[in-house]
Amino acid sequence: MCRHLAYVGPPVTLSALVLEPPHGLLHQSYAPADMRGGGTINADGFGAGWYPEPGRDAARYRSGAPIWGDPSFTALAATVRSGAVLAAVRSATVGMPVTTSAAAPFGEGRWLFSHNGVVRGWPGSIAPLAAALPVTDLVTLDAPTDAALLWALVRHRLRAGVEPGAALAGVVADVAAAAPGSRLNLLLTDGSGIWATTWEHALSVRCGEGSTLVASEPTDTDPSWRPVPERHLLVAGAAGATVHPIQPTGAS
Repeated sequence: MCRHLAYVGPPVTLSALVLEPPHGLLHQSYAPADMRGGGTINADGFGAGWYPEPGRDAARYRSGAPIWGDPSFTALAATVRSGAVLAAVRSATVGMPVTTSAAAPFGEGRWLFSHNGVVRGWPGSIAPLAAALPVTDLVTLDAPTDAALLWALVRHRLRAGVEPGAALAGVVADVAAAAPGSRLNLLLTDGSGIWATTWEHALSVRCGEGSTLVASEPTDTDPSWRPVPERHLLVAGAAGATVHPIQPTGAS
């Protein structure tokens, strides 16, 4: 399993979100609290995405190394400020590559995306869904991983004009039907909103003072953290968040 977070609100440094909190992603990389049987640490790469200017395309920093061993990111994170951030630390599924291109966030334009979980039966179980994608999308995947393909499936719907929450929930429902037992905790931002799913793992949200932070695990002991219910879609902005049940594929 991996760990990820997303933030929208007044500009803050990457360090304040990722490195400095007592249980931020740096701490979760070597001492996660809830791995659900999917590894013990998150040392197979990391990444952060942010917005240099509101309304503009996202910038990214990714690495295939552990977050605790990258002094360049530490220096960068102390100086970069943004009003929207998506970051992740990775625990690679056995058999999948450990490379910079396999680390979240994946992105295109203003979109940033991350996946915490695993697609069961990869790659055969999801091949029929992948076959519906344009060939160019398949041959230009960031990496031969389930997370990169999930991003391609979500991105295909976004390009078609599907609303972001519906795009995430639809991909989760379709993949869960094709690959039962998968863990499909997806996280998406465009720099102003956050959309996230809980499917066989956890997510918590903290809202207040014109900001919203969502994370796989609460990054501190603030009592305002609230768990997102299992099998729900979170829709959030700086003003707050709502949750909605994800309907399984084929449900009436």
